[in-house]
Amino acid sequence: MRKDKVPTQRVPIPEPEDDYTGRVRILGAIVTGIIIVLIVRLVYLQVYDGAYYARLADGNRIRIIPSVAPRGNFYDRNGEPLVVNRPSFTASLLPLSEPPTKETLSRLSVLLQVPAEEIQKKIDSHVGLDPIRIKQDLGPELVTILEEQRSLYPGVIVEVQPIRDYIYHTWGAHALGYVSEISEAELEAKKDQGYKSGDIIGKFGLERVYDTDVRGVNGGRQVEVDVTGKPVQNLGTQPPVAGADLELTIDARIQVAAERAIAQQLGAIGAHAAAAVVMNPQTGEVLALASNPSFDPNFFVNGISEKNWKAINENPYHPMDNKAITGEYPPGSTFKIVTGTAALEEGKVTPQEIIYDPGYHWLIPKTNAGGEALGAINFVQALAHSDNVYFYEMGYRLGVDLLEKYTRMFGVGEKTGIDLPYESEGLAPSKAYKKANYEDDWYISETFDAAIGQGFNLVTPLQAAMIMGQIASGGNRYKPHLVNRIRAADGHIIREFKPELLSKLDVRPEVIAVVRQGLEDVASYGTAAGQFGPNYPVKIASKTGTAENPHGRDHGWFVAYAPVENPTIVIAVVVEQGGFGSQSAVPIAKKILDAAFNLKTPETEAVMQEVAIRRKS
Repeated sequence: MRKDKVPTQRVPIPEPEDDYTGRVRILGAIVTGIIIVLIVRLVYLQVYDGAYYARLADGNRIRIIPSVAPRGNFYDRNGEPLVVNRPSFTASLLPLSEPPTKETLSRLSVLLQVPAEEIQKKIDSHVGLDPIRIKQDLGPELVTILEEQRSLYPGVIVEVQPIRDYIYHTWGAHALGYVSEISEAELEAKKDQGYKSGDIIGKFGLERVYDTDVRGVNGGRQVEVDVTGKPVQNLGTQPPVAGADLELTIDARIQVAAERAIAQQLGAIGAHAAAAVVMNPQTGEVLALASNPSFDPNFFVNGISEKNWKAINENPYHPMDNKAITGEYPPGSTFKIVTGTAALEEGKVTPQEIIYDPGYHWLIPKTNAGGEALGAINFVQALAHSDNVYFYEMGYRLGVDLLEKYTRMFGVGEKTGIDLPYESEGLAPSKAYKKANYEDDWYISETFDAAIGQGFNLVTPLQAAMIMGQIASGGNRYKPHLVNRIRAADGHIIREFKPELLSKLDVRPEVIAVVRQGLEDVASYGTAAGQFGPNYPVKIASKTGTAENPHGRDHGWFVAYAPVENPTIVIAVVVEQGGFGSQSAVPIAKKILDAAFNLKTPETEAVMQEVAIRRKS
């Protein structure tokens, strides 16, 4: 039987895939994957990192413009302003993402008259987002140009800042000090204390010592800026906190009297330098501190000009030296206070003993300054008339080692601790000192020199005032200071300074009484009687001095305290190369005392007028 054939089912065979179609499919898969990744990344950036990138965006359009805190003012003991602040305009650059072009820097340099290299140096050394201060204390013309032509000066803003104003200019400059922009070395040393580039800090005097108290806390404005750095919206303000005020011990009347008297006397006698210290011997409060020649602290506020710096730096009498505390001079006959106290306390002489002065000492032919012979004299007479021969004998009886002991007891050879920088120690000579420094023995003639304040002896005017002050206060030596109180801007007292007793003379009261008697006679009948005399309205005790100077004329000295019944004023004046102290230093001290005790004289009236004028300014 024939079997029918079963038809075979045909399975379709796919045609070979076109290469182009395959590539499209692969590319589509890749694109789809990339889109998915981008979407995932976008979600991640928006959800998880959104705040971070928002801050970055704000950083490109938001700037903090600091508001500089005004420094605390300085007032004298009676509330008279000495150092204040005045408003000023400062041209500053905002740090932008793109640095200013050379064209902008050149245009700014010409307008502000600041070298382009100096501006570029400020930009290169700047760190952070604070404005870069280019020039302070702009005049109204420059401010107008910068405000009206903002498009020509992209990134430049005008800040209103307080600027230091020293009302009395050169007077009192060494005590008050000055401020200027912080240096790189200072910034490195103080950066942990919150100081930043461009900050104004105290460089000298009280401005330096009390800088952290008077500098205040800066505030600021948060502003939105456009692409050129121009502020377009204020987003918030933090007001600055003013620095604390200093209420000083200085009396403006006495300070002005001292400055005027020194200037007048230097002109009259042809001398070039002098210093004066006025203190309260019962508290250590410094009522005036003057050093001439001086400098104007206002020169330094905006950066001192080359012309002004050259005038100061090339002055042979060193205006920047505070001669009242750094100048070291042989004390001359004012040192007889120390020698006389030592001789009486050690029993080397009694007040009644008569010593004959033939015009020279019997052991070594050392004479009186003028060659005179005073004949038979006792202690009080010798001190009143500043007899060298008598005190040569005191030095001979004491010896240099005992003399050194009392010199140091009076505070010479160490710093007083006054709240000013760069104080000198003075020098109390001894055999050991000469051996260590000159590799030589001590000679009896050097003891004679030491006994009358010559030779190796050195004191500062401040130390001379404190020697006299210890006699005035019955032996107490108080730490000198220039600040009574530190007062916050809201009026509350932050710190108050009380009298600080440093030491007390290990001397019997009757010894001090004899020394005081001799000093009282100096002004009435002795070497200062020509200016004072017995009819001076205020009873004073004093001592003149003339110190030999190997480099020129002798230095003139005068120390005094008043009134003798209850001393509240002690003065020390030195005139470099002024000659006899009775002729050079005494006239200065008299004008100071006239003002201190409000005596009616033409000069005292002029002092009062000067203070009134400065107050109004």
